[in-house]
Amino acid sequence: MNLPPFQRLVDEHARPLHRFLCGMVGPVAADDCVQETLLAALRAYDSLSHHRNLKGWLFTIAHRKGIDHIRKHAREITSPSPPDRAAPPETVRDTELWGRVACLPPKQRGAVTLRYLGDLPYAEIAEVMGTSEPAARQNVRAGLASLRKELA
Repeated sequence: MNLPPFQRLVDEHARPLHRFLCGMVGPVAADDCVQETLLAALRAYDSLSHHRNLKGWLFTIAHRKGIDHIRKHAREITSPSPPDRAAPPETVRDTELWGRVACLPPKQRGAVTLRYLGDLPYAEIAEVMGTSEPAARQNVRAGLASLRKELA
């Protein structure tokens, strides 16, 4: 198998991964989640059986690391609005909007951040989230509908 050098993969996808994780877990936790994602990817890189859709593979790992972080810290949080997740990504200017995205249900939040911060097509969102493409579209649509309703 002829995989590209791992560093090239990191150079191409580290920033989109970070943006995605900022939307999912907040900017403070995103740094740790990106490191955990890249470390897990590096460990598994040599054992990959194919090299198609490496971007989707990385986002799948990142999504799982984000979910792990949310689950781990959900038990520790006593306030209804977690301060770490309420903060918007540094690269996004509309803090109110991304603060509301952080409050969406996990599937909607994941789908919206994968679509608009990860810039993934619906087929890849479905692959990352372990759902069908129509379910990925529905999660994005439902998340956007909730946001429109709140912002109206």
